[in-house]
Amino acid sequence: MRRPVALRLHAALATAVVGIAVAVALPSPQASAAAGSATGYATQNGGTTGGAGGQTVRATTGTAIHAALCGRASSSTPITIEVTGTINHGNTSKVSGSSCNTADGVIELKQISNVTIIGVGSGAVFDQLGIHIRDSRNIIIRNVTVRNVKKSGSPTSNGGDAIGMESSVRNVWVDHVTLEASGGESEGYDGLFDMKDDTQYVTLSYSILRNSGRGGLIGSSESDRGNGYITFEHNLYENIDSRTPLLRGGIAHMFNNHYNGLHESGINSRAGARAKVDSNYFRNSKDVLGTFYTSERGTWQVSGNIFDNVTWSSPGSDNYPAGPNVTSTTTVSVPYSYRLDAASCVPDIVRQTAGANTGLRVSDGNCTPQSPAPTTPGPTTPAPTTPPPGTTTPPPSGGTNLSLVSGAGADGSSKADGTSYGNVRDGNLSTYWSPSGSTGTVSIKWGSATTVSRVVIREPSGTSGSIGSWQLVNNDTGAVLASGSGAGQITFGATSLKKINFKINSSSGTPRVGEFETYAS
Repeated sequence: MRRPVALRLHAALATAVVGIAVAVALPSPQASAAAGSATGYATQNGGTTGGAGGQTVRATTGTAIHAALCGRASSSTPITIEVTGTINHGNTSKVSGSSCNTADGVIELKQISNVTIIGVGSGAVFDQLGIHIRDSRNIIIRNVTVRNVKKSGSPTSNGGDAIGMESSVRNVWVDHVTLEASGGESEGYDGLFDMKDDTQYVTLSYSILRNSGRGGLIGSSESDRGNGYITFEHNLYENIDSRTPLLRGGIAHMFNNHYNGLHESGINSRAGARAKVDSNYFRNSKDVLGTFYTSERGTWQVSGNIFDNVTWSSPGSDNYPAGPNVTSTTTVSVPYSYRLDAASCVPDIVRQTAGANTGLRVSDGNCTPQSPAPTTPGPTTPAPTTPPPGTTTPPPSGGTNLSLVSGAGADGSSKADGTSYGNVRDGNLSTYWSPSGSTGTVSIKWGSATTVSRVVIREPSGTSGSIGSWQLVNNDTGAVLASGSGAGQITFGATSLKKINFKINSSSGTPRVGEFETYAS
């Protein structure tokens, strides 16, 4: 495994005091604790809002973080703790109180709820000190770096996990964090992001996990199967041996992640687990998906992924790689909406948005980074409302893109030089179809009748507004399913057909269609 030079410890001891509530604008974009809201499975089970609506305090030491928790009226009183500077063993001590249960040498979020911890100002670094979440719910951790947490050697913290959750944990959102080690188990490190003993409804988003033997696990043993409903989106896993993650039982959804330099194995679905793996980019890695190191197999549903210089081992009695011909072995439905970037632009979008101190930037679902609006997060609605037929919205995606399934094809009325009908179903927003003039038709077709109720039209990267008025037509019958203008999502009554036409009736110049996605629901 390629390992970086061990990080030096820059420990600045600070007085363990908690600041007063912040009443002025903070000095950097990432400093707003109110910007953005949870995504994925963290939106379910009542939602994840952390300390929204409660007091905001500033902490510069680990002891001050503990004191903020212990100073609340109760263990469930909402609080946002803004952290700046370096948190380490020298400034992290146990604090006692009726609303907390803390310990030396670890940030302890134990038997509490409704807490947000967010890095502000020039950043927050938890150096050789892990964050432990136990018997707790509704927790948000954002914009922090946790590095070089050890389970052996000196100093040790949190069993060697950068962030660890266990024992009846519910609704945790970890966002825009950087989790890193300087080696593997032999150097004293364990997992970067571990969940076990009844941990559910967790999202890890826009984060970096790197330079470790183990990325993380869901379930500590083959019998620990009560964990699940975990979402991993827009994360970078880099220079890691295995466990990205290891999933025992339960359901996990991985979409738009970039996996680079996985040396032994990647997503390890085992012991009855089900993994939904959508539009990820795997590069320079080995055995990125499958069941490994056990005969108790798991399953996966795959769609839109790119495997770039990925090698696969041969199957064995405890080794079941998904490749080289990666196909789905189960189906997984998720209860939330999500925007899906094309896998081809995932490395670039993740590079611009993931990790601490990146301004909490996110993707707009069109491979473009954007800064979050400074609105106060509130309870999320588990199920999205359906727009009226024919309306267009920024295009969320979910389920299987039927344009990409085996047996699907594309054709149309004409094509401009250098473009192709097939470009609208290649999962690549850098390629596209254009008609030979300002109007024309492009179609998706199947060899047998296929039920469709939703279409997403995506313009190629760097293009917007070229498509004017359009009609969506059932080619089999000539019936108009929907009409409108501009690219985006189109919904209509579920229709069984063999061919569907996107007919452009007007445009500003020559229109371009990057992807013509079709969905059953």
